[in-house]
Amino acid sequence: MLQKHREVRLLRPEDIQAIERLLRTSEYVYQRFTLNELPSLLARYPAVGLWNDSTLYGFLLSQIINPPLAWFSGFGVSWTESKNYVAVLGTLLDELYVQLQAKGVQFLHYSGNDSDNDWLRSLLLGRGFIPYRSLYSYDKFDYKIPSEGNQEVTIRPVDLKRDLSELLRIEAACFEDLWRYDPISFQDIAATHPYFVVVELAGQVVGYQFNALDDDFGYLIRIAVHPSAGSKGIGTRLMAEAIHFFEQARVSRIMLNTQEDNYHAHHLYEWFGFLRLQQKGFVLRKII
Repeated sequence: MLQKHREVRLLRPEDIQAIERLLRTSEYVYQRFTLNELPSLLARYPAVGLWNDSTLYGFLLSQIINPPLAWFSGFGVSWTESKNYVAVLGTLLDELYVQLQAKGVQFLHYSGNDSDNDWLRSLLLGRGFIPYRSLYSYDKFDYKIPSEGNQEVTIRPVDLKRDLSELLRIEAACFEDLWRYDPISFQDIAATHPYFVVVELAGQVVGYQFNALDDDFGYLIRIAVHPSAGSKGIGTRLMAEAIHFFEQARVSRIMLNTQEDNYHAHHLYEWFGFLRLQQKGFVLRKII
């Protein structure tokens, strides 16, 4: 069936229902996005699908958050093609590389939470991806906080018209290029994430924080404070506000990932009662 009536084409927003059907029924799924983000992913970034007549039986999504870098964002294959998922992935990857190169992308990344048991990791290593970064995963199961942090700063919802330049300044100061967001990414985050705030010190934006929700799970995606405003309790304040948000949302678990060598962040998370998981996360990279 894989070879019969096969067609590979770019996916469009009108294909959302077909993708969601595979997400619900597929035996092999990788999902690095929430359903709220799916429309913007399809509208902005290369995504390819494998079709049999009018039926989608495989998809592969990407996200370009900081050109020339892109991320492997989602993959799924229909249950009827489960035995062929390796071939489906290979076919879709080959087409996605072409589409990403046309957008100026040079590096494609894949991340997972468990290097020992990730079902896609070995397949991607076999297709030219290489280990690039190691990650730690943390979970928190309560809403306890050790401190409310700096109460002299102002926390308010993000306003991209006035805040974007400061957000980009914070990105450049805090993160290597792998993790930086560009203006389009910040627009998508503001449109799809239920909590996105900035922190002001003496009237200037010096940090930000945003979260995601998925069913009864909470995802603490990013806390960033410009180094010039470090050691003032601002990161603590942002973390405390995030926990309050998750408490209002009544999530059962708060999850986050961080780089293995981000020792300052490890201390903050563990002080707030996050538990480091035994499994180790990772990032793979491929030059395309």
